Amino acid sequence: MSGRTHARARPERTCVGCRERAAKSDLLRIVVIEDACVPDPRGTLPGRGAYVHPALVCLDLAVRRRAFVRAFRARGPLDTAGLRQAVEDSC
Repeated sequence: MSGRTHARARPERTCVGCRERAAKSDLLRIVVIEDACVPDPRGTLPGRGAYVHPALVCLDLAVRRRAFVRAFRARGPLDTAGLRQAVEDSC
């Protein structure tokens, strides 16, 4: 091994809205609870997660493209009203 020090790798995820890769810490994790998309800012809720930039433009793209339905393999539409409110409040 060489004498170079290696910086720790930062995990990356893809925003389901704009499809750009970004550091996991720059994205908002979303989980589904009872057919509703719920923000998981601490990343501790159980289950499959999807990631989106905490910006309305990315959230709107994800909803329009039905990205959450695909990411969570949901059978029907998912409620994103609470998620939208959380993103609006964080802006």
